[in-house]
Amino acid sequence: MRHNFRELEVWKESFHLVKEIYIMTSTLPDSEKFGLISQIRRCAVSIPSNIAEGSGRTTDKDFLNFLSMSLSSAYELETQLLLLADLFAIEIDEVFPKLQSIQRKIGGLKRKLNN
Repeated sequence: MRHNFRELEVWKESFHLVKEIYIMTSTLPDSEKFGLISQIRRCAVSIPSNIAEGSGRTTDKDFLNFLSMSLSSAYELETQLLLLADLFAIEIDEVFPKLQSIQRKIGGLKRKLNN
């Protein structure tokens, strides 16, 4: 069963989060350009990308696999945001609840597809 990813609230939220992450990481030192900045951005992009790719699969089982990858990326991003706060005193209070909401919504979508 195919899903239109652009209609999924979780995709919309994760898409907007990517823009916020790009803005946030633009304030980091240039020495992190190929380190933490690159890793955080790839991870953030992976969340909506996996939702979109999975939505185009022909079975819910395939979609579930991509949602699992998306959720894994969301948890990885959570860790990286905590590192940003710890290492560079970057304020994450605005994006952190958004990321946690995305994590919950991915989990909810997975439960819905499993039923």
